Amino acid sequence: MHHDTPGHETLWKLIKDIRFGMLTHRTSTGMLHAHPLTTQNRQFDEHGELYFFIPKSGELYERLLTDGEVNVSYANPDDDSYVSLSGQARAVDDPAQKQALWSPMAQAWFPGGASDPNLALLAVRIRHAEYWDVDESKMVQLFKMAKAAITGEPPRSLGEHKELTLY
Repeated sequence: MHHDTPGHETLWKLIKDIRFGMLTHRTSTGMLHAHPLTTQNRQFDEHGELYFFIPKSGELYERLLTDGEVNVSYANPDDDSYVSLSGQARAVDDPAQKQALWSPMAQAWFPGGASDPNLALLAVRIRHAEYWDVDESKMVQLFKMAKAAITGEPPRSLGEHKELTLY
């Protein structure tokens, strides 16, 4: 991943303070299913991966071993920013990396700590990202939407919308 591009910097800026991402995957019947997961990253890594802790004993772990195509979405309605990431998920068996990403909050879900035998580290390599970031005040947004309703023309530019291909 090229960290020096404004799009990548903006992408990380938009998700870094959002505690939970919704990870969506396909079930064995093809239905889409989402799970709220805590992003463990403190920054984007050089591979463009996001990390999550999940239980090995759960349906999500088993499903992702078969089909790792996922979407992770983030929303911060207070700041009017929204991010959708698509990529490939895989389990990473790296005790040092688990320890490096470990946090006190993870202890609540995995009482055995970073070496808990039920702890799986899930890495999602981001291949495509899309974000919407509205930087105008609520009043300006409301004005533009009211004007659009009166004129019948869609509102122009309520913020930045960008798509990125990462891999």
